Amino acid sequence: MRPDLILGVDGGGTKMMLALADRNGTFLRTGFGGGVNAMDNPGWRDELSRCLEPFRHQEGLVSVAAALPVFGEVATISRQLDEVVNRAFPNARTRVLNDVDAAHLGAFAGRSGILLLSGTGSMAWARDRAGESFRVGGWGDIVGDEGSSHWIGRLALNAVSQSIDRRSAPTALTEAIFSHLGLDRNNPMESLGSWATAHARRSSIAALAAVVDRTAAAGDDTAIAVLELAADQLASHHLAIAAQCEPGANWTYAGGTFRSRLLLEALAKRIGRPPVCPSLPPIGGALFAAAQLLDWPTDEGWIERVAKSAKAAFEH
Repeated sequence: MRPDLILGVDGGGTKMMLALADRNGTFLRTGFGGGVNAMDNPGWRDELSRCLEPFRHQEGLVSVAAALPVFGEVATISRQLDEVVNRAFPNARTRVLNDVDAAHLGAFAGRSGILLLSGTGSMAWARDRAGESFRVGGWGDIVGDEGSSHWIGRLALNAVSQSIDRRSAPTALTEAIFSHLGLDRNNPMESLGSWATAHARRSSIAALAAVVDRTAAAGDDTAIAVLELAADQLASHHLAIAAQCEPGANWTYAGGTFRSRLLLEALAKRIGRPPVCPSLPPIGGALFAAAQLLDWPTDEGWIERVAKSAKAAFEH
């Protein structure tokens, strides 16, 4: 008798992860891909299809949950995302859901609470005890995404330009960012201006958040101030969405920006209490949603096995 298998897809603005798991929550295969945010990546459909292809004819695959950006936000794009996933897996049960919804499912293992997400973009997602969901933010980098890696990177670039012009105090961010980007420090306007014109993609700007974090950890006042401003913005997300939840609802976090210990500590200080540890990473949330389609039991043992598999497969 062939085993029943599930596939979880965790897509974002910068990268995508896929995990095939058995009924016990053990990973059997994984996959990786690029960003699939349909709002700013015209090649999202090709990239999503390319990453799904190796799993299309997987024997025993009975359920697929794809957590993808923009789903549920823009009707036309949501229909297109559904079409791509359903076409790839016509013989399996499928569900497409917003990537932050899946991150919440994983972080709280389906229970209530508040998730603050900061990756390339930012958003807050909450689920109350009745199972109703709420969201704040997620407006994209042109309108919003305050406190995200992209937002932090953009502020850092602005701070560097002001420092170069002597409109603000010198900052170690200048040397750190020029070194990270491999730019000529002797001709800053030409080199940084050329990079911004020809090479500044959303993902490359978001990557500067890690440079800001390292520079802040070394004590640079400007870098510290950028992270403090990011914490202010994410705390305002929490304040707005907490009004929709029961008093004292637990909160947690997801997204690469929170690799910054300084940012997480600053945010916890503003909220007034530390976060709870996420039960599962976002890819685990996608698998959780796939298991729900089959009414599989997702007890603590299942959660622990998925978490262990995810750590072994994706921790790097």
